[in-house]
Amino acid sequence: MDADLADWIAELREHARTHPARAPLYLLFTAYLSVWYAITSRVPLGRNVYDSDWDLLVVLDACRVDTLREVAPEYEFIDEVDEAYSVGSQSAEWMANTFTESRREEIGRTAYVSGNGFSETVFVDGQYPPVNNAVPIDLSSWSVVDESAFGAHRTVWETDHDEAYGSVLPAAMTDHAIDAGRNGDADRIIVHYTQPHLPYAGAAYREGREPTEVERRGYELLEEGAATREAVYEAYRETLRWVLDDVAELLENVDAEDVVITSDHGEAFGEWRAYGHPEGFPHPAVKKVPWVETTATDEGTREPDLEAGSSVDTDIQEHLRDLGYR
Repeated sequence: MDADLADWIAELREHARTHPARAPLYLLFTAYLSVWYAITSRVPLGRNVYDSDWDLLVVLDACRVDTLREVAPEYEFIDEVDEAYSVGSQSAEWMANTFTESRREEIGRTAYVSGNGFSETVFVDGQYPPVNNAVPIDLSSWSVVDESAFGAHRTVWETDHDEAYGSVLPAAMTDHAIDAGRNGDADRIIVHYTQPHLPYAGAAYREGREPTEVERRGYELLEEGAATREAVYEAYRETLRWVLDDVAELLENVDAEDVVITSDHGEAFGEWRAYGHPEGFPHPAVKKVPWVETTATDEGTREPDLEAGSSVDTDIQEHLRDLGYR
């Protein structure tokens, strides 16, 4: 028996044991995903970022359109928050549908600064990873490029994953992005921040304390009925502010005439009884992402510190577990 299939069967048995009422839904969801990927791997549903002109693309992982609109008045660089439909509802799905062979020429002129470990599993391992207990998917039908296709691929998640806050901090991403802008030779830069993705540690970081259980687990506790939506959403919104404060510094320390701020997917807080960002989930709360156009000018207000990483050679499974992928 194939090892991946065996692992999935073991997960199914455990799921049936711990959540017997939901086991049939789990089987249906797995069957649905097979059909969804068979279609969307060939005809992606959504807007590929390479269909637009930009020099710098800032990806805020799991950013909702409505939440960005709430906080937009606090940031001068956000004039208007438009929206677009993403080609994925989960990070690996977004990567698989974005960085394909048909885009190889543009990808070759792109430096991808990634705080998201799925860039390793997709572009280096060549596998759509099993998340939410789903079966691993062969990426061949997507025609996804490998790591060598990029002008540069900076795996910041590997060197700067912060164990205390369970993610790559915005400051580390900003420092690497500034360095890529000043010292790299790519025509285009993608900066894939981790926030406001789980854990929602923005307030904890500002206050210099450990994240609470609500901040670490967020929508998971909401789904379990162990936290209110108000508490979870407030932690999420504060985490968005956390990363936007760093984006403001980024835009003062790189030169980019055309900047787009967007997301790979949104975040669900109970819509259609979904929580987080399930794969292949068509609800607008997850598939609809913000689209902000702005500009950046290097005023030299920040010198990047590339030696400030809290860890080296972070284990990919540990990194993804901290982001809520079990």
